[in-house]
Amino acid sequence: MNGLIGKKIGMTSVYDSTGKSVACTVIEAGPCVVTQVKTEQTDGYTALQLAYGDTKAKNTSKPLQGHFEKANTEPKHKLVEFRDFSIVEKAIGEIIKVDDVFNEGDMVHAVGVTKGKGFQGVVKRYGFSGVGGATHGQHNRQRAPGSMGASSYPSRVFKGKRLPGRTGGDNVKVKNLKVLKVFADQNLILIKGAIPGHKGAYVILEKK
Repeated sequence: MNGLIGKKIGMTSVYDSTGKSVACTVIEAGPCVVTQVKTEQTDGYTALQLAYGDTKAKNTSKPLQGHFEKANTEPKHKLVEFRDFSIVEKAIGEIIKVDDVFNEGDMVHAVGVTKGKGFQGVVKRYGFSGVGGATHGQHNRQRAPGSMGASSYPSRVFKGKRLPGRTGGDNVKVKNLKVLKVFADQNLILIKGAIPGHKGAYVILEKK
């Protein structure tokens, strides 16, 4: 395998071999259930579909309930497909744990959805500094975007202009993060640095 599904627990810090305090994110990675095995013959490519996070059957559609029954597992909340790696012999219904994939010192990519911040102005969204001084006729303009830069031509605002709008809630991949510790008995993995998402958010970990 080259990845797992997990859940963000929070952040903490640990001391490295030199005694330096290192900030890290705690992820509950797995255990994940193999719910589908794709091969070149049946699907045109090789991949494993993993499921993670228990959910209620009443909140799961009938087709998905049947899909999970084939894997002999309870309905799961998150389904992710992992491909582009050499498939080892895995069977539907098999459990994959964190120590089956990751070891201390590995480099991983983390995929998560950033915290949503709602509708924000340009100062919060893009770091604009406003129009500058508060005098010389400036009235309530400190957080305004300022001139749009267009005159009689083209008489419109170009698409892609940095303007106020909804911020956050984006799917973001943070690359090349180091695995500091793996606690196999608790299904926990400590990854150096910050990972997108709020506490309890689902995270996809991909082995580099």
